Amino acid sequence: MSTTKKILIITGDAGESFEILYASHRLREAGYIPVIAAPSVKRMNLVIHDFEPGWDTYVERKGYLIESDISFAQVNTADYEALLIPGGRAPEYLRNDEKVISIVKEFYNAEKYIFAICHGVQILVTAGLVDKRKIACYEHVKFEVECCGGEYVTPDEAVQDGKIVTGKTWQSHPEFYKLVFNCLLENN
Repeated sequence: MSTTKKILIITGDAGESFEILYASHRLREAGYIPVIAAPSVKRMNLVIHDFEPGWDTYVERKGYLIESDISFAQVNTADYEALLIPGGRAPEYLRNDEKVISIVKEFYNAEKYIFAICHGVQILVTAGLVDKRKIACYEHVKFEVECCGGEYVTPDEAVQDGKIVTGKTWQSHPEFYKLVFNCLLENN
């Protein structure tokens, strides 16, 4: 496989550490170049979401620091094979960034694969890409998906619907990345 095939990863401060780092490492391992885009080129503060006994929701802890490679303004979607949108809290504010939504729609209109996991699906919702689609996401994003015409899947951890692949949480990585790499291999 050529190492010139790039995958765009969209995130920002409060992105989920494990989802971003796992994606970056797995893509490099498979011969792709992951390119992390954020609101600006800077060192970002990631978070760790975990599930603790006795808590009704996940807990959040300070995660790793990671440098973005480019800003959203520098993204040329023609340079990338696919788009990956990790979760964390970053999608909550990134979905309000017009450039992010424009990037996602450009990938969709170019019929390139879009991969989103956990809260990353919030960006797909805002971009209008969940209507009449099967979607896997964190259970508390289910309401947004269904209000916008999507079908929340259960019990599947990950699902492919056309050129969109979604996963529930970082605990879904095995099922999610099996679909992701099947799609990327299909492009070769």
